[in-house]
Amino acid sequence: MPTWDPARYLQFADDRSRPFVDLVARVQGDPRTIVDLGCGPGHLTPVLRSRWPDAAVRGVDSSPEMIERARASSGGPATYELADVATWAPSGPVDLLVSNALLQWVPDRLAVVERLATHVTPGGTFALQVPRNYGSPSHTLLRDIAAEPPYAEHTRDIVADRGTDPDAWLGLFVGLGWDVDLWETTYVHVLPGEDPVLDWVSGTGARPYLQALPEGLRDRFVQTYRGALREAYPREPWGTVFRFLRTFVVARRPR
Repeated sequence: MPTWDPARYLQFADDRSRPFVDLVARVQGDPRTIVDLGCGPGHLTPVLRSRWPDAAVRGVDSSPEMIERARASSGGPATYELADVATWAPSGPVDLLVSNALLQWVPDRLAVVERLATHVTPGGTFALQVPRNYGSPSHTLLRDIAAEPPYAEHTRDIVADRGTDPDAWLGLFVGLGWDVDLWETTYVHVLPGEDPVLDWVSGTGARPYLQALPEGLRDRFVQTYRGALREAYPREPWGTVFRFLRTFVVARRPR
């Protein structure tokens, strides 16, 4: 797993937060216990607090940098735990497990979600959102450049496409007998700045590549990638258009 930079991640906080707001809006009921899987720097805790002010909220993340930031700057009462979601389990039943743009990083994510689902209370909800934009230029260019010499020897072991077919999520929860609300949305972000797509991807999907490369090659890689992104995402007077496909699942366990 890459290390994370909370400040870089929060550079596009409003755009990154909107899918979480859209996900939570579809959750029904009044959960008393909520766990945010992959809580990041805690910037989304206020969204949960505003919807369910009396709930006990716990954030879990495997990044020490993110947990430190969350504990220092969270916008409401919550507890935060440093743990790997792939092996973590709650200490008791949970009314709402919510995950925003985390599970694409988790190996065997379907098995992990199925295991965690056993901890959801009857009538409770598992709500998740994952990117499915690995076929977009931001990622195809990243993979193509990384596959060229002299980068390939450093990047060949990186998992490039972490997408999950929506039918796999549907089959998982339907197989458990849960009610499923599943949809996909393509967000059309208009980003400011000179190289905003590079800035965006450098905070998330490109981090494993950038951290795998030695410093001299990293600078060279970034320059090549920057030029390719400028061609794929031309800057207009009003900004740079960046389309981003995401999958949403809100699954409710029967009582």
